[in-house]
Amino acid sequence: MSNQVKESISCPALFLSAPASNQGKTTITAALARYFSKQGKRVHVFKTGPDYLDPQILAQASGIAVEQLDIWMAGDAYCQHKFYEAAQVANLILVEGAMGMFDGEPSSADLAARFNIPLAIVMDVKGMAQTAAALASGMANFRDDIKVAGLIANRCGSERHAQLIRDALPENLPLLASLKRDENIVLPERHLGLVQANEVQEELEQRFEAAVDWLMQSNDNRLLELPESVTFFPAELETNEEHLGLLKGKTIAVASDAAFSFIYDANLKCLTEMGAEICFFSPLKDKVLPEADALWLPGGYPELHTQALAENQAIKKEIQNFFALGKGILAECGGLLYSLETLTDLNNHTYPMLGILAGDGAMRGKRGCQGMQTAILPSGEVRAHAHHRSRSENTPEPISFGRRQRHPAPGEAVYQVQGLVASYLHLFFPSNPVAVAAIFNRA
Repeated sequence: MSNQVKESISCPALFLSAPASNQGKTTITAALARYFSKQGKRVHVFKTGPDYLDPQILAQASGIAVEQLDIWMAGDAYCQHKFYEAAQVANLILVEGAMGMFDGEPSSADLAARFNIPLAIVMDVKGMAQTAAALASGMANFRDDIKVAGLIANRCGSERHAQLIRDALPENLPLLASLKRDENIVLPERHLGLVQANEVQEELEQRFEAAVDWLMQSNDNRLLELPESVTFFPAELETNEEHLGLLKGKTIAVASDAAFSFIYDANLKCLTEMGAEICFFSPLKDKVLPEADALWLPGGYPELHTQALAENQAIKKEIQNFFALGKGILAECGGLLYSLETLTDLNNHTYPMLGILAGDGAMRGKRGCQGMQTAILPSGEVRAHAHHRSRSENTPEPISFGRRQRHPAPGEAVYQVQGLVASYLHLFFPSNPVAVAAIFNRA
């Protein structure tokens, strides 16, 4: 059953991309979101790719929940629907890209081109001047299906530095902003990326306000004008009525605290649309598991809370008893580590975990694994991604391996023991609600 025919709608929109990671995209996107929010605008921000941490920061900056968009993971129609939904209520849509503009399949450029959103190139120009203009010009002309609004020169040393870049840019590629070096607006980081927003809320507020002043100090103020409007069209989404009742009457308990927070809002919406009731609990603090039919242990930072997780014997016993009943449990990445017998943290201290899955987890410092994969489950295939800096050993024989997006080597192992399905893969539930429902419907 398709949606009723609806009219297109226009909304100012800008896609912030870069030549590489670590150019300042998140800082500038957050600063823009806060600036326009302070002007009374309703700003909807999207993040390209399967990122969990940047959306937390951007949501606090804009005051509105941030969703991840990726054509491969979510599908073209899903992305189109989300843009159309946002355009109906927003005064401005901002999209933060991932990695470099043309990196990945699909890339940030692919998403921008598909929905005709103009791109702003964010570039750390420390140590170069006219070369920054050359790089920006090359990126702007690399493909003829993208439109580049201009360059944001980040970490400019002086107005003279900015002038050299400005003069070297072609007329059709303006300098949108020249932003000085300022450590007071840099966002805090750790081994998997940015620090979670709920851990540093007050500090972030100070940095957001400083970042607004930082934007306003630029001699090039085009970035503080609303970008051009983009026309968004309604998507022809197919609604399968059978999906709506797949989890009717089921209550799913979701681990949610400082150790487990890598949760897509889209996944929660998918579960509730299938009829599930959601309740949250903290493996760090709670002593009793909520009354539930199934359990979801998402990813996060259990390696930063190993001692507290190990010492909360009461909740560990509750989860172990839940597992013994054969009920459905999904454990993803950090949830997988928590499910193992032991976990060795970044300080090389080893602590006992749940022990509902044989094996031992350990952190690997800077080495890790990331990338898009398809999870091969008994109930079907689910689009997913991996991003971790740990390893697991002495685990049971996997039931399958993830299928990598662009490489023939086997991906992440998928384990199933009784009602437990565990993997390093983070699943995107809307890509296959039926397969996901089967995990949580285990009796």
